[in-house]
Amino acid sequence: MAMANGIIFIGSVISSEIVLESLIENGCPPDMVFSLKEDYSADVSGYSDLSKVATEHGLKYVDFRHINDDEHIRLMEEMAPDYIFVIGLSQLVGPRIINAARNGVIGFHPTALPKFRGRAAIPWQILLGVRASKCSLFYIDDGTDTGEIIDQEPYVIGGDDYAEDVEAASNAALKRMMPGVIQKIKDGALTSRPQDEAAATYLLKRVPEDGRIDWNDSVRDIHKLIRATSKPYPGAFSTYKGEKVIFWRGEVQTNDTYYGLPGQIIRSGGGGIEIFCRDGILKVTDYEMEAGVRFIEGNKFI
Repeated sequence: MAMANGIIFIGSVISSEIVLESLIENGCPPDMVFSLKEDYSADVSGYSDLSKVATEHGLKYVDFRHINDDEHIRLMEEMAPDYIFVIGLSQLVGPRIINAARNGVIGFHPTALPKFRGRAAIPWQILLGVRASKCSLFYIDDGTDTGEIIDQEPYVIGGDDYAEDVEAASNAALKRMMPGVIQKIKDGALTSRPQDEAAATYLLKRVPEDGRIDWNDSVRDIHKLIRATSKPYPGAFSTYKGEKVIFWRGEVQTNDTYYGLPGQIIRSGGGGIEIFCRDGILKVTDYEMEAGVRFIEGNKFI
């Protein structure tokens, strides 16, 4: 199968869309786009339907559910591209896909590899108090984010940033990085360097239950959990009268007035819910729960 630019693109989220559009804008559109089908996107945070971008620009595309299905791999092997971009995909690509690209499979990770390899990189960086980070383009191999680094671009995480703020900063850095990388691909001059294994650290996976608030934590740590797990992630949550309440946004306030137990409601109203914490007040300004439940002063979240 004749290829114009020798590139196949695979993705499913906003960062995927950014790289795909950068390839198009910089004169290197992929010969084939593999887009996660919307029917299978329920568990994908920040899903983006790449078939829309592909259609808009007249690119060939394939919808997929499992990228490692034989029909998809055989198509990639038949095309024998120079590069395969795998950006923002929660599925791990198998060895046949890795071997299908002549020059390598390029992946993206929103941390300064080899630091913070692994899962849930944006929530973990907020929870760990990281302020200066980098996003990385690297060659995918059979390890976890272990392949050679192609390029990195710094970005800053603000002290009160929410997950969507960090994702936006990382994506902006990715967009800044792409034109130079694409030019090197066009010039046949793309280089890479091995990661320093001695400096490698790993982030283990997170599940929605990890967003449960422990009201014995400090108010700043509770606020940090809310920021880290906010949209597009499942959210920090607690239980009130048997109902799950998701806290999307909040703020920390000092307390010189109230005495109580961690998790007790001080007041609720149009401006949100003020909750007693052991070293301050958490004012929740955006939350989600079942309709018809009233918050009563003195009652507790558990």
